[in-house]
Amino acid sequence: MKLSDFDFHLPQELIAQTPSPQRGGSRLLVLDRSSHTIKHAAFSDLPHYLTDHPVMVFNDTRVLPAKLEGTLENQGRAIEILLVKEECPGTWQVLMKDLKKFKPGQRLIFGEGNLEAEFVERQNDMGLIRFSANPDLENQLETFGKMPLPHYIHRPLGDGADTDPLDRERYQTIFAKQPGAIAAPTAGLHFTNEMLGQLSECAEPVYLTLHIGPGTFQPVRVEEIEHHQMKAEYYQIPADTWNTLRQAKDQDRKIMAVGTTVTRVLESVDFQREEKCDVSGWTDRFIYPGQTFRNTDHLLTNFHLPQSTLYMLTCAFAGPSYLKQAYEEAIQAQYQFFSYGDAMLIL
Repeated sequence: MKLSDFDFHLPQELIAQTPSPQRGGSRLLVLDRSSHTIKHAAFSDLPHYLTDHPVMVFNDTRVLPAKLEGTLENQGRAIEILLVKEECPGTWQVLMKDLKKFKPGQRLIFGEGNLEAEFVERQNDMGLIRFSANPDLENQLETFGKMPLPHYIHRPLGDGADTDPLDRERYQTIFAKQPGAIAAPTAGLHFTNEMLGQLSECAEPVYLTLHIGPGTFQPVRVEEIEHHQMKAEYYQIPADTWNTLRQAKDQDRKIMAVGTTVTRVLESVDFQREEKCDVSGWTDRFIYPGQTFRNTDHLLTNFHLPQSTLYMLTCAFAGPSYLKQAYEEAIQAQYQFFSYGDAMLIL
């Protein structure tokens, strides 16, 4: 398969720049693979489609306000970094612009001088930095960090508008618990406490964690997509979630993944054995058309970027031609796309 097979034209005005006025107020496109139909609904209608009482799996990762803006000491040049992974206490892998220009030993100043770091070295497409002393980084990020919004969400500068409080609330699921992600599991952004209460009557919610890192959104740069290599991301499955899913499979109950990140975890493990402890590991699973889904029966997801691994996974689950038809209909109906956009349910 070619990368060009997964391209499509999306009008810029359909890329959601802000969330819906009310959480849970999005639209829902419903694909039923058995009848090959496409229906238009509201996200609040979701419980009506869960007629088989599935086990519903959520990703409870918590997005860190991991984007730091600062300056290069003695030069005053503006810099921006995104914390990705803590290698050891105080030392982090980071994404940073103009990486080639940085030299070991250079000092980076953040938070009006309250937070300092040293550039250690370049590691392929990432930098390694070491924070001074041993700061309470979690509190520092809450004070000085910004939410790591995707590149297609634009925030104007210098007009006095401060959208960070909105993004801190809405670019985070209401069930976010385990800190460590640099992007939100966007299918989960639609859920309200009221909706979760309604789900208890028509589904069995369980939780796992996948800390979303660069692997989820890194671009595919090879024309033959099978040669793309995902960067590994850390997951953890609580023992009670594992055993609930194992029992569901034994009883032929349906399993519904809330998001592509949950799907990648579910399709990376084998639920045959019973577990008394949490199961954790790293997954670099790349799912594209032609692969078999062993543990995922339904998928709730957002609309994804053309040529992205997320779009390829969704094509694999729904079927490329069926999904292309659904995307064309969503564009025609002016659905909002990507992280802050509308949702799709694939049954």
